[in-house]
Amino acid sequence: MNIFISNLSFRIDSNDLRQLFQEYGEITSAKVMTDRETGRSRGFGFVEMEDEEAAKKAIAELNQAEYDGRVINVNEARPREEKPRTNGGNRFSGGNRGGERSDNRRNNNRW
Repeated sequence: MNIFISNLSFRIDSNDLRQLFQEYGEITSAKVMTDRETGRSRGFGFVEMEDEEAAKKAIAELNQAEYDGRVINVNEARPREEKPRTNGGNRFSGGNRGGERSDNRRNNNRW
């Protein structure tokens, strides 16, 4: 089961997260998410546990618990939503916006 943990102290790293959940069972992976540019923690992470019952117990006992001076939120992670692919932010690639309107103006303004 994949577990989502939020409101983490920015001092917490992946090893700390692993140690926090280790007492509940075997950890498949533990990762604190970081900013790509700065490498600084983003304040949330994921822990994956093989045993679903152990994961549920960890969620029940750690949700709203204080950890490193902050009250953390611990929930079952939702599947990642697929976002539509963009064209890289090029605002001009959508075709001629307003082209039909300009044609109509030309047709309506007969002199």
